[in-house]
Amino acid sequence: MRWDGWGDPSRAAEKLPAGVTLLLTAVLGHRPRRAERLRLDDVELTTPVLDAADVAALAAAVGPDDVRTDHDTRVRHAGGKSTPDLVRRRARRQAAPGAVVLPGSEADVAAVLRIAAERGLAVVPFGGGTAVTGGLGPDAGDHRGAISLDLRRLAGLERLDEVSGEATFRAGTRAPTAEAALAERGFELGHFPQSFEFASLGGFAAMRSSGQNSAGYGRFDAMVTGLRVVTPTGTLDLGRAPGSAAGPDLVRLFLGSEGALGVITRVRLRVHETPAERHFDAFTFPDFRTGADALRRVTQAGTGPTVIRLSDEAETAVSLAQAGSIGKALSKGCTAVVLHEGPAGVARSRRDATAAVLTAAGGRPASRKLAEAWHRGRFGAPYLRDTLLEHGVFAETLETATTWSELHALRTAVTEALTTGLADAGARHRVLCHVSHVYPTGASLYFTVVAGLPGDMAAAWEPVKARVNDAITAAGGTISHHHGVGTDHAPWLEREIGEHGLRILRAVKKELDPAGIMNPGTLLPVGSGA
Repeated sequence: MRWDGWGDPSRAAEKLPAGVTLLLTAVLGHRPRRAERLRLDDVELTTPVLDAADVAALAAAVGPDDVRTDHDTRVRHAGGKSTPDLVRRRARRQAAPGAVVLPGSEADVAAVLRIAAERGLAVVPFGGGTAVTGGLGPDAGDHRGAISLDLRRLAGLERLDEVSGEATFRAGTRAPTAEAALAERGFELGHFPQSFEFASLGGFAAMRSSGQNSAGYGRFDAMVTGLRVVTPTGTLDLGRAPGSAAGPDLVRLFLGSEGALGVITRVRLRVHETPAERHFDAFTFPDFRTGADALRRVTQAGTGPTVIRLSDEAETAVSLAQAGSIGKALSKGCTAVVLHEGPAGVARSRRDATAAVLTAAGGRPASRKLAEAWHRGRFGAPYLRDTLLEHGVFAETLETATTWSELHALRTAVTEALTTGLADAGARHRVLCHVSHVYPTGASLYFTVVAGLPGDMAAAWEPVKARVNDAITAAGGTISHHHGVGTDHAPWLEREIGEHGLRILRAVKKELDPAGIMNPGTLLPVGSGA
């Protein structure tokens, strides 16, 4: 991945689309101009490499070629891919891990954790590097230094049980590699978050990821049937049968643990046969409330779309502007995109049932090209975010979820927090929102913020994000639907799970990680035994 941005450097856009430039000029009051980028070799690291004895001990465990202390590798492991992360990546002086370690086996992972505990080093597990809530930074906590534990060598399909529909992968396997291996045998996982092209399966599990096809196949945590996890005090092999009443399900304990309890090394997953049919559709609604109610009816009726998502009026306008439809960008209304896929004949019948519900709820069929265009560009938004940032425009996302009955109150609370916070910062802005994931009892809300934040954008955004987090918790929403807790949301975790819940997590961490070396400050707030 690009060291100071998202994804493949060859796909980075040099210019903003004409429609987006026009829209930004109207919103921000000026025409965005591109700034000069910092070169990788211009970055000065403020943190030293590990000492020679540390490097020698780690090299003895994994091999000398797989302990990296060079400048470029350390910079590339200095954080995730949120907008504040990228603002920090573009500073001349940056913090970075003291070394990057690449284990090639589960035994290597155990050895590295043992050495780290003995030598007082923090360990930050690193999958695809796509996290957006902190948690990948070189935070050593109370330890002498920090290492980034890059799991890329722990990759590959180990077993596919075609009868049971289960596949076992090593945790460092990247999502496209996993899908390609399954496709050769006529199967797929069907998990496609926006980070799909670069994220790892272990990362999906550690972050409780939710993909764009979740309406049809469920969240990633629902796909997981088993895990192997290496902790500083031992290795666990979890998930014996598809259904069990043998006490609490410890698999769930590590889904969402974000590297704070141990290192996920293997993931066993539910897979399905490659769909025989795929049908795209789009619908328009007069307003967001009508569209959201239509999605609720579809979900509760169980008509079975693989994807169903609703963009509000502002996001619909921006999407049209990106497509070059400047005139249409001024029109009112919301757009929903829908995908049905599955066995021959079954997908079509589900499509007809969904269309009937949406139409009865006030939806009007629109060109399916809108849905097809969304599908083609569904992994491209971070590239546009990077180009905006290079032109001095702050663009960031945040998400939450609640019940259907509280959805609109939560949307209002978050929008007001963003609007007042950005106004206090003196930033002209635009707030976009869509429903990205649906459940019978509720849905997620995904917000995109575009703003002309002055000065240090990361510092200016911090109080705005804190105000939003306060608003989410006060309105009864979850602090994160699928981006995770990381370091950004850790101070708000207690408000969601309670002081007693936090004590339980502290106790688990103390048992599994008594020296506190695993990802300090992530998941558990600072000062809570993290």
